[in-house]
Amino acid sequence: MTNFIVKKVAVLGAGVMGAQIAAHCVNAKVPVVLFDLPAKEGPKNGIVLKAIEGLKKLSPAPLGNKDHAALIEVANYEDDLAKLEECDLIIEAIAERMDWKHDLYKKVAPHIGANAIFASNTSGLSITTLSEGFDADLKSRYCGVHFFNPPRYMHLVEIIPTESTRPEIADQLEGFLTTTLGKGVVRAKDTPNFIANRVGVFGILAIVHEAEKFGLSVDVVDDLTGAKLGRAKSGTFRTADVVGLDTMGHVIKTMQDNLPNDPFASVYKTPEVLAKLVEKGALGQKSGAGFYKKVGKDILRLDFATGEYVPGGGKAADIIGRILKEKDPVKKMKALRESTNPQGQFLWAIFRDAFHYIAVHLDTVADNARDIDFAMRWGFGWTVGPFETWQASGWSQVAQWVKEDIDAGQALSTAPLPAWVFEGPVADKGGVHTPEGSWSAASQSFVPRSNLAVYERQAFRAPVVGAGAIDGRTAGTTFHEDDSVRIWHMDDEVLVISLKTKMHVISPDVITGFNKALAEAEKNFKGLVIWNADAAEGGAFSAGADLQSALPAFMQGGAKAVDPIIKDLQDAFMSLKYANVPVVAAVAGLALGGGCELVLHASKRVASIESYIGLVEVGVGLIPAGGGLKEAASRAYKEAKGNDILQFLKTGFTNAATANVSKSALEAQAMGYLKEDDVIVFNAYELLHVAKVEARAMFDKGYRPPVKAPIQVTGRYGWATIKAQLVNMRDGGFISAHDFKLGDMIAEIVSGGDIDQGSFVSEQWILDRERKAFLELLNHPKTQERIMGMLQTGKPVRN
Repeated sequence: MTNFIVKKVAVLGAGVMGAQIAAHCVNAKVPVVLFDLPAKEGPKNGIVLKAIEGLKKLSPAPLGNKDHAALIEVANYEDDLAKLEECDLIIEAIAERMDWKHDLYKKVAPHIGANAIFASNTSGLSITTLSEGFDADLKSRYCGVHFFNPPRYMHLVEIIPTESTRPEIADQLEGFLTTTLGKGVVRAKDTPNFIANRVGVFGILAIVHEAEKFGLSVDVVDDLTGAKLGRAKSGTFRTADVVGLDTMGHVIKTMQDNLPNDPFASVYKTPEVLAKLVEKGALGQKSGAGFYKKVGKDILRLDFATGEYVPGGGKAADIIGRILKEKDPVKKMKALRESTNPQGQFLWAIFRDAFHYIAVHLDTVADNARDIDFAMRWGFGWTVGPFETWQASGWSQVAQWVKEDIDAGQALSTAPLPAWVFEGPVADKGGVHTPEGSWSAASQSFVPRSNLAVYERQAFRAPVVGAGAIDGRTAGTTFHEDDSVRIWHMDDEVLVISLKTKMHVISPDVITGFNKALAEAEKNFKGLVIWNADAAEGGAFSAGADLQSALPAFMQGGAKAVDPIIKDLQDAFMSLKYANVPVVAAVAGLALGGGCELVLHASKRVASIESYIGLVEVGVGLIPAGGGLKEAASRAYKEAKGNDILQFLKTGFTNAATANVSKSALEAQAMGYLKEDDVIVFNAYELLHVAKVEARAMFDKGYRPPVKAPIQVTGRYGWATIKAQLVNMRDGGFISAHDFKLGDMIAEIVSGGDIDQGSFVSEQWILDRERKAFLELLNHPKTQERIMGMLQTGKPVRN
C-alpha cells in the first residue's frame, strides 16, 4: 500500500462552489489555496477575499468554525501560479464554459507538480474534451470530481475518469475524498451531467410534465414529492427555486445540446413555464421569485395557467396521504397504479418514468445499478434510490406495468425496456441488487462493491435494498438486548452499546443498560463504545433524558418521585466517567441535554463533523441535572490553572443558560463540549472503526480512570457577578422573568452556591444542587407550561 497524502489543495475559481470546497478542505485541516482572477480595482486578491468574507455569512454554514476562514490562503492567476507546484490536488471550479476552462488550463498546466492530481468540478461538461491539449502525462492524472451543493453537507462526490486516467489516480482520489473529506464516492461515466444530475434532472422534467398533464399545482406537487416520498422535504419546485432556475436551465440545456439522439430527447426541452420565469428574471430564491414568491409573511405560488402568483398551501389528498404511509412497498405501488385520483395517477406516472429512464440508460451512464441508487440518495437526498424502490415494489410486476404503459403510449418515450429487465439473471434474482453485487447492463453481470483499502474503515457500509448487507442493528455477537439497548461486540476486544429508544433518549431502561454494559466491559473487554446503528444515516446520538418516561412517576408522586430517577442518571454517568476501562462516545447528529451530558462524562469523544451538541434544558424550563453544570465547573477550574476561575466559567455558564447548540463538531470544540484531543471524523460510516481504535489504544497504553479530586469554585463572588448581568438582561427586556430564574439557578450551581470564593467542593456537592434545582423547577407552573408545549408541538414555549 502506498500512502497518498494530500499536503495541500489548490482550488481554481472562488465562485460559490470553489469557495465552499476550499472551506470544507479547511474544516478537514487540509491546507488550501484559493485562486481567482486579479481584481481590476483595489487589492489584487480582492475577488478571493470577498468570496472568503461571503463564506462567513452563508447558511447553512460552509465552515465548521467561522474563525477558520482566515486559514484559506489567497492567490490570483497573475502572481501566484508558482504556488501550484506545492499542491498534491488541484480542483478547477470556474464557470461552465469549455473555452474559459481551456484558457485557464493553458496557464496552469506548466505549474502542476509531477505527481499532482488535476480535476475539474464541472457539473456536466465532457471530461475527455476538457483534457484535450494536455500532454499524455497530465492526461493520465486528470479526471472529473463533481461535488454537490452545499459541499460540506452533501455526501455525494462523483469521480469521472477518462480513458486516459490512470486507475490508481482515481483510487487515490477516492481514498482522500472518503476519509479526509467524508464523502460517498460514486464513479460515473463521462456522459452529459454524469449520473445524479442526469437522472435527477430528468426526474424533475418528468414531474413538471406529469404535473401539467394531471393539472396539479406546484404546492400540491411539492407536498407529494417531498418527505412523503422520502425525498428532500422542499419537494420539487421549491428545490428548483433554491438551486436557481437559471442553473436548472443550464443543466437542462447541457442535455438538449449533447443528447440529440436520446430516446427521451423530447423531454429535455426547457419547460415553457421555466423559460418564461428565467426571461422575466424570476430565478428563484436569489431573486425573490420563481415558482414561489414571498410577499410579507405569505408564500404565494405560481399559477401555471395565468402566470400570476396566488395563495399557496395546497396539500396531498387524504386518500393519497394514506397510501403513501403504507409500509409494504408492493401494496403501495399497486395502490398508486390502480388509483383513480389524479394525484395517485401522477405519482405512479413519475415512478414509471424514472424506472423507464434508468433501465434504458443504465448501460451508458453508470457501471452498475448501485451507483445510480447511491447518486440519488447522496446527491438528491432520497432515502431510497430508484432501482431500490423498483426492486422493493416487486421487480417483475412493476416491469410488466411499465411495459404496458409504454405499449399504450402513456410513457414519455416509446423506447422499450431492455431485454435484461425481463429475462436472465435479473428476472431470476428478482431485481438488480443481490448479495454478490449489483447489475451492470454494460457487462451483463453482477458487480461487487469496491474493495479499496479505505472501505475497511467502514464496519457497516451504506446498504442497498436486496444486497443483504451486514447491518449494525444485528451484526456481531449480542451480549444483551431489550427494547431500549443492544450490548454487543464483533470479537475485537471492544464492547459496544447501541441505543434503540426513539431519538435515542435516555430512559431508566437505558441507564440500566449502561450499568450492565459497563460491568461486562470492565470484566471482559478493553473498552466500551457508545454508538448507534443509524449514526451514518443522520440519526441522533441522543436527544436527552426521556421526559415522557418520568411523567407517570411525577403524576403519581410529584417532583419527589422523580428524584431517584435523576439520581440514577447522575450515578450512571459518574460510573462511566470513573470506569476502569475507557468509555468512548461515538457522536453523530444531535447530542442534546442528557445526551450532551453523556458525551461530557465519556473518557474520550469521537465525533462526526456533523455533531450538534448542547445543554438545552432551559428550553423546557429546566436546568441540566445529569452533571453538565458540574462538568462546566470542573473544567473551568482545570483550565484556569490558578487564574481567575470566573473568566473560564463564563463559556460553560453561557452555553447552558442560552441553550447554545454547536453547529458542527469544530464549533463544539470551541465551546468546550469537545476537548482539543478528541477526534473529529468526517465520514460518519467510519465513526465506529475510529472509536474502537481509540478505545483499544487507550487500554493498551495502560488506561487509568481520572482521580476523583475536589473542584475549586468561585462561590458567592462568582454567583453575584453573573447575577448582576442577568438582572441587566431582565430589566432591559432581553430575557423573561422565568429565564432570569433559570439563569440565576445555573449561576448558583456552577459557582458552588453561597460559600466563600476559592472553596473546594466535591463533584457530589454540585450534583446534589443540580438535582435539587431540577426538582424545584418541575413544580413550577411556568416550567410545566414549557414541558407541555414541547411535548405537544415539539417547539419551545417562550414564557
